[in-house]
Amino acid sequence: MTAETPTSLSAPAQPDAAPLLTVVTPTYNEAENLPLLIERIHDALGSVPHEIVVADDNSPDGTWRVAEGIARVDPSVVVLRRFHDHGLSAAVLDGMSVARGSHLAVIDADLQHDPAILPGMLSVLQCGDADVVVGSRESEGGGYGDWSVQRRFVSWVATMIARVFLRVPTDDPMSGYFMLTRRSYEATAADINPLGFKILLEFIGRNRDLRVTDLGYTFANRIHGETKLKPSVIRSYLLAVAELRLGRQIDPVFFLYVLVGILGVAVNSLLFTLFEAFGFPRVDTGLNEALDPIYSSFVASVALTTLLLFAVNNEFTFWEQRYRGWRIAGALVLYGVMTLVGTLVHVAVFSWLQETGFLFDLIGDDAARVVHNLIGATVALVVNWYLNTTFVWRRRLN
Repeated sequence: MTAETPTSLSAPAQPDAAPLLTVVTPTYNEAENLPLLIERIHDALGSVPHEIVVADDNSPDGTWRVAEGIARVDPSVVVLRRFHDHGLSAAVLDGMSVARGSHLAVIDADLQHDPAILPGMLSVLQCGDADVVVGSRESEGGGYGDWSVQRRFVSWVATMIARVFLRVPTDDPMSGYFMLTRRSYEATAADINPLGFKILLEFIGRNRDLRVTDLGYTFANRIHGETKLKPSVIRSYLLAVAELRLGRQIDPVFFLYVLVGILGVAVNSLLFTLFEAFGFPRVDTGLNEALDPIYSSFVASVALTTLLLFAVNNEFTFWEQRYRGWRIAGALVLYGVMTLVGTLVHVAVFSWLQETGFLFDLIGDDAARVVHNLIGATVALVVNWYLNTTFVWRRRLN
């Protein structure tokens, strides 16, 4: 069987009544995997009345064309070819919006989610024991397969972030494999923000009344295609967690900007300490005096930290507006100027608070200096955010 001629698929006869289960699979460049997935779903569900909704983001490899070919011989397959608002979460929501089933499942098309547990997930929901069943790699009977140490670490960090900041009621909050009742979907869908790729977090993070349970499965290796786990995906995940935790009143990109700034403070302190510990040569200024090594350490640590923060902000915080090629040089110079302005603002605010004696009588000189420095740093952070989003990573038409 080839991807273009899926006529050998054996689909169950579909009654006119709405199916019991709708399986939604968001796709992007999964032309080789999709026919295999559909066949495995049919095999797993057997006589269970079901339909499969393929929500494809206009894949360059023609996944939508393959899906349409299958749908012509398999009436249980519904195809959505999406031209706008691309992204996994948005695709899932679009698929659910046309679903007819009383229960809705989400499964990736890369063959890494095992369709064999679909009947078990459905049984749990039908018994009324839960509103959402999560296909979990962390539960009994579950596993990550042949994942590399690096990918396991990334997943562990992301899972800990979800558990600590969102306190989600599942052992595997990073799972993209789950099933929920239509009632749960309808009660939550209006509040969902289709940002990023972890749509499960949106459902269980927005609606705390949902009863969640896990069902173990072993994550399989991808057979065809390339993994979608890229820095932009990790960024989208952090943005989603920030919004779920902080609400939509706070710009989640600003939250990432603050996190990067905190990273910069830590790196700067580490570099300065290392330069001081291992010694920095005295620099002859040519003015009959040498520059104290402490200033050399300070300048070097600031310069290296500035380069690091520019790189992280360009590739992570402002991913949509990131610079490429020769434009990076000009953007780096502009970023350096904006950083200098922020530093001057920091110094100016600190100096003014010192001169006015703000809080000196209330908490003492030493404590007041710490507070003055924090106030100056906060003002500088806001100023830098405004300058960088206005002049460096502004919305551009590339």
